[in-house]
Parts: sequence; C-alpha cells; structure tokens
Amino acid sequence: MLQASLQKNDRKAGWLIGIFSFVVFAVVVTLDRVSLNVKLPFDVHIFALFNAVVNATVAVLLVAALLAVKKGRYILHKRLMMTALVLSIAFLVSYIAHKLLAGEARFGDANHDGLVSDAEKLAVGGLRMIYVVILITHIVLAAIILPFILFTSYRALIAEWPAHKKIARYTWPLWFYVAVTGPIVYIMISPYYR
Repeated sequence: MLQASLQKNDRKAGWLIGIFSFVVFAVVVTLDRVSLNVKLPFDVHIFALFNAVVNATVAVLLVAALLAVKKGRYILHKRLMMTALVLSIAFLVSYIAHKLLAGEARFGDANHDGLVSDAEKLAVGGLRMIYVVILITHIVLAAIILPFILFTSYRALIAEWPAHKKIARYTWPLWFYVAVTGPIVYIMISPYYR
C-alpha cells in the first residue's frame, strides 16, 4: 500500500467536502433558471461533445484503475484515479458553460421549438421513456456521487485503506454508471440540439 499524501483531519475534510459538494449542487440546480444569450463564433454544443468524451474517458479510467488495484499496482491506480478526478473537474466547468450558453434541449423536439408535440412523441415512441429513465438516474446519481468520490479519495490520500476500500465498493459502481450514462444521454439528445 502507499504512504499517506495528506495529514488526517476528518473534521476539516468533512466540512470542506460538504461545503464543496453543496456549492456544486446549488450551482447545477441554479443553472436550470439561468441562461446567457450570447452569440459565440462556434457551436456551443462542442461543450456537450467534450463532456461526453470526458465521461467516456473517465469510465475507461475507472475500469483501468480497478484492474490496477486488483493486480496490486497501487501507484498506477492512484494516477488513474487522480486523472479521473481532474477530468471530472474539467467536465464540471464545461457542463456549466454548456448549460449557461446552450439552454435546454428536449428529447423528441424535432422542429426545435422548445415543445414536444404529440406527433413528435409518437415519432420517438418508447425511446423517449428509455431516455427519461437513463437521464433521471444519471442526474440523481451525479448529484449524489460527488461527496462519495471526495470522501473515498480522502480516505486513500490519508492511507486509511480499510475505510477507503469499504466506501469505494459503493462509490466505484455509482461513478462508473454516471460516467457511462453521460455519453449515452449525449448520443440520444444531440439530434435535438438547436
């Protein structure tokens, strides 16, 4: 196992993780009420594509990190997980930019009028329900997972391996699900971007 990278301070870590997680959650919730009407010289949906690529990359990194730790390659595991964390921060910044600049797209809105008519619903059929289920589970788990990721990382950085391993059993599959469903949501909604 690796040596601690941080000095243990559960109280301070708990407060920092809690505050950071709350602020991120509040910002993301607020994004549904805020939109910038700015004309840019590029397609703002490039942020959504970037987010999908980042999510897919994070999913691959999570699998590689899991395989590395199972083989006892702890330094490689740490590097892969830290890369996944950094990419997740880049994702968050890009996600905020996309939400602010692009507004909302609705699945099935083929004429891009902001409404999904009965005819448009009929055209996409049961695929709309599949999209909604994937989207809702993705959003709920994405909202929940951040403090788990941060606490799991903290336990590793202070070298509390039993606690790290215990929480990672829950964190890893949730984070992996969010990372995999992100690109799926993008692929499904991107035809309806304006």
